[in-house]
Order: sequence, then C-alpha cells, then structure tokens
Amino acid sequence: MQPFTTLTGLVAPLDRLNVDTDQIIPKQYLKTIKRTGLREGLFFDWRRKPDGSPDPEFFVNQARYRDATILLTRDNFGCGSSREHAPWALLDQGFRCIIAPSFADIFYNNCFQNGILPVVLKAAEVQALFQGVAAKPGYQLTIDLAAQTVRTPEGTTYRFDVAPFRKDCLFKGLDSIGLSLQHEPAIAAYEKRRKAEAPWLFADI
Repeated sequence: MQPFTTLTGLVAPLDRLNVDTDQIIPKQYLKTIKRTGLREGLFFDWRRKPDGSPDPEFFVNQARYRDATILLTRDNFGCGSSREHAPWALLDQGFRCIIAPSFADIFYNNCFQNGILPVVLKAAEVQALFQGVAAKPGYQLTIDLAAQTVRTPEGTTYRFDVAPFRKDCLFKGLDSIGLSLQHEPAIAAYEKRRKAEAPWLFADI
C-alpha cells in the first residue's frame, strides 16, 4: 500500500448527500478481485446519459477535474452495503483523499486499508471549500497527515482528527497484511516450533 504523508492536489466536487457504495461502484463490477480497471465503473449511473454517452455535466467527464486526487463531497459518504470495491474504484480514478462532513463507518475503515485518507471537516468548512472549487478553476488543497491539516490556496487551515493507529499505518503504508508481515520472523519461529511439537498437523493429506 502506498504511504500517505502529504498531498497537494486538484479538488473535484461531488455535491451530493448519502452517496452509497452501489452508486460509487455498481454490483456488475463486483465480480473481480483485482484492484485495477474499476475506474470505468466509478459513479457508473451518474457519469453517463440514458443513451450510454458520457454526461458532460458530471465531474469525471470534465477536463477541469481529470487529474483530481482529492474528492470533496457531503454527509454520509459511502453508506449502504459493505464493498471494498468502492475505495478500489476511487483509488483507481486517482483519489487519495476524500473530504466530507461524515462517512459511513465501514467505508471509512476500508479507506484506510486501501491507502485513502478520509478527512472529516465541519459542514461549514466543507461548504467553504465547495465555494472555492466553484470560484477557481484548478483549485488545489494541501493535506498534511502528520499535522492533520487541510490548507487552502488562500492560506486558511482546517484541522481534522484521525486515530493514532490509523494515522501511523497510513503514514507507513501498512494495511492488515503489511502489519502482519512486520512480525514475519516471529510467525516463522512459531510455525517451526509447532511443526516440531505436533507434526501430524502439517502432514500432507
């Protein structure tokens, strides 16, 4: 998993409440266990017109937001069913940070497991950022995980909270597997000892 330290990036706005995981990545894209190639399914029903052509009004189809790495959205983002494909699709699109007033709990946890930083700001702060994005093409923010701050081009700084354990894992680029592999020597020693103590557990069937 790629570590997250600081990020200065273009902001894309998704001005919608209660965006659920089926809207982020619909069910037909859940057949794969690969983490790549999902960007085409991201916001599938919103990015296309009924005839299947790209909707020029939706942000992912606009050149202005093509290289965005920060997604700005509204309350309860990532609600609905639990699917890790949702953060996979967002990451495949290029998003490393999502800013909202609130997130659904499971989605929030899944973001940290996949190298995305979900930032919770006050509703008024999020509204101010939406206004900034609308007013200035190429609007960028700087996210500093160590300082736990979001800095605007105007110099305004917003502070966010993050649990120390999650912060440390994301800063080091460690998901659950990475955490386990840090203890690989101890795991190998335990398996060697158990094989000697109970060889029948390791016999070929």
